[in-house]
Amino acid sequence: MGTMVNQLMFAQDNRDRIHAVESSFGPSGKPLYAPDRVLIGEGRLMKMSRRGPQPKVFFLFNDVLVYGSIILNGRWHKKQKIIPLEDIQIEDLEDGIKMRNQWLIRTPRKSFYVSAASYEEKRAWIKHIEDCRSSLLQSSGCRPGSHFANTWIPDQASAVCMRCSNRFTVTQRRHHCRKCGFVVCGACSKKRAVIRHIHPTKCLRVCTMCHSSLSATTEAPEVSRVNGGSTEKIGSDEDEVDGLSEEEEAEEQMENHDPGKWMNSQMDSWSTYVYFKPEHRQCQT
Repeated sequence: MGTMVNQLMFAQDNRDRIHAVESSFGPSGKPLYAPDRVLIGEGRLMKMSRRGPQPKVFFLFNDVLVYGSIILNGRWHKKQKIIPLEDIQIEDLEDGIKMRNQWLIRTPRKSFYVSAASYEEKRAWIKHIEDCRSSLLQSSGCRPGSHFANTWIPDQASAVCMRCSNRFTVTQRRHHCRKCGFVVCGACSKKRAVIRHIHPTKCLRVCTMCHSSLSATTEAPEVSRVNGGSTEKIGSDEDEVDGLSEEEEAEEQMENHDPGKWMNSQMDSWSTYVYFKPEHRQCQT
């Protein structure tokens, strides 16, 4: 009887927690409640973006990882992202002089660095994500992802195009190849190709070298040329949406992967990772 009562109490608490997460994203967020979905843990991590490290709220469920931006003193969130656990690959990273408690989250659409406030929290996040992913794959028969997006070279890493070596200027602007992640000029990224693990149908910006390699494979790219030379405004990386909104593309897909810039002082005010200890439910659907 006691075990059944505990299970019922946990189920009710779990529903309440999931509904609270849903509400925190407001009307722009997608529904998260599902009968077999369990909220495993939540907390804040620093996610490296083009603008530098940004605090994001992360929610780990037994089948998906959800994250978003933090607004209004952390009580509300926006720009909800939902990643199926079977599409995630974790790569642990060693600490450096100016980087601690970091790891890489790879997904088909994009890959990004995150950092926890402590080594213990980092280990907890990684263990719980990998445990839930393993259980999900075993119970559902899902196939794990096999293609992952490359991390993007940060803008400041190169003063010249990484293909033709022409120097970037006010008019010769930086772009990113969606295939290799290199920083390239407009002239070297006029081609477009479908990269199916990022988007199944959308033609994305690629550099000339990646376009040539894609053309030589059986998955021939769908190509469209962009009018104008490299100095004409043909649409910056912020204007290309790759299946996301323009605002999401600017903030979320243009990643500045330089974890060496992350300073320990930025971790002081983070909230502690909360593990909900689902003793009566396994990390599986």
